[in-house]
Amino acid sequence: MKTTAIGYTENLPASDPASLIERTIEVPAPGPHDLLVEVEAVSVNPVDVKLRAGAPSGGFRVLGFDAVGIVREIGDAVTLFQPGDEVFYAGSYDRPGTNQRLHLVDERIVGRKPSTLSPEDAAALPLTSITAWETLFDRFGLTWESTGTLLIVGATGGVGSAMLQLAEVLLPDVTVIATASNPEREAWVTKLGAEHTVNHHGDLVAQVLAIAPGGVDWLFTAHSEGQLEAYAQIVRPFGQITAIDDGPRDVSPLKPRSITWHWELMFTRPVQQTPDMIEQHLLLERVADMVEQGQLVSTATRRMTPISAETLRDAHQMEEGGRLVGKLGLRGGA
Repeated sequence: MKTTAIGYTENLPASDPASLIERTIEVPAPGPHDLLVEVEAVSVNPVDVKLRAGAPSGGFRVLGFDAVGIVREIGDAVTLFQPGDEVFYAGSYDRPGTNQRLHLVDERIVGRKPSTLSPEDAAALPLTSITAWETLFDRFGLTWESTGTLLIVGATGGVGSAMLQLAEVLLPDVTVIATASNPEREAWVTKLGAEHTVNHHGDLVAQVLAIAPGGVDWLFTAHSEGQLEAYAQIVRPFGQITAIDDGPRDVSPLKPRSITWHWELMFTRPVQQTPDMIEQHLLLERVADMVEQGQLVSTATRRMTPISAETLRDAHQMEEGGRLVGKLGLRGGA
């Protein structure tokens, strides 16, 4: 079986017409737990940009992680879905990406698409919702009864925007501080549930400690490089930090306060084939329920059509430029 796909062969700027190209590729037969999905919509994440700009292509690499689509075929061991089901998911970086017409994905990391959202708005949710959920409830171990203060650094991005909403609904006694650099972004994070805002371009330590004099209990960051000295002053003794950005970090400034450092990578479960992989299915099912109940909204703020090499190059440039608040969704076949 063949399908059209969009990917890269060499690391080029997104403005270069050759940075993302369309090809026809073979689609393998579904494995035991696989769904063959006809992709309706996708979104662009920072990981797409990082891979295109710097990761080896292996000849031709198809990017894309978030997807919404219709199940067309199922593997022999599939029990969660049937052909015709509409689904959403974030895929895995050790398999070809979602920027293709027909895509294979393990059912255990797939959820049913929220019925109240368009495909492109639903496609904005999986990767960021999984990352935010795993940060709050797996890395930090928070529960409905938790009390304390959470600082979200990078709150206007996709993950931060999802985390704000999850905290608003599921952590009623946690006070949330969000970073925002201008009035538009302040309005965005406040709408999603932030009780306080701070400008990370200013004196972050002074601003946060004015709100939480003893320090925050939990700090999530999408931008930790060069910030650990500041975080060591912001987080209280025995507090916790979770980071999602890349690169080595010297965490020794955290030792005097016994601050715990976590990495969060939502691809760990599918790539490592952990015994609890199905937790991502259950998580996405819960997210779909919350959307349909009006507790969560899509974080899509820009929408493009169709899914083509040209529109994806434009989307990558917007993501690289840091101009996006929330997420960008794309709909329609190439």
